[in-house]
Amino acid sequence: MAHRALLLYTDGACRGNPGVGGAGAILVDQKGHVVCSLKKFLGLCTNNIAEYKALILGLEAAVERRPKKLHIFLDSELLVKQVDGSYRVKHENLKPLMGKVRGLLSSLEFYTIQHIDRSKNKKADELANEAIDEAFESEGR
Repeated sequence: MAHRALLLYTDGACRGNPGVGGAGAILVDQKGHVVCSLKKFLGLCTNNIAEYKALILGLEAAVERRPKKLHIFLDSELLVKQVDGSYRVKHENLKPLMGKVRGLLSSLEFYTIQHIDRSKNKKADELANEAIDEAFESEGR
C-alpha cells in the first residue's frame, strides 16, 4: 500500500566509540500509527557509522512503501547536516554509506530531513539499544 506521507525516526547506538553498535528505525503514518519498527545489531562500529546504518535501515523500509512524502527525523545533527549538504563527508569510511543514503533518497518523490532533540527520538533509540542487548543475550553474555 502506498502512503501519502510517512515519518521516519532513526537512531544509532554505540557502547563505546568505537564499540558495539545497533540501529533502530520507526516508520509512522500521518495519523501516528506505526507502519513498521526495525532494529539491527551492527557489531563493532563508531557512533557515526551506527547513525548512518540506522538511517539506511529506515530508508530501505520507507522506499519499499513508496510514500509521496517522507519526513525524516534524526537526533544526529552531524548526519542531518551532511545529508542536507551543509557539511561535507570527510571520513572515508562514511563516504560509501552516504552514497547509499543518497541513492535511497533519490528514489523518493519528496523528502525533508530535520534534526530533533534526543527526547523526541526515544523509540528509535530504544530499538537500537534492544538490538545490542538481544545480540548479547543470544551469545549468553
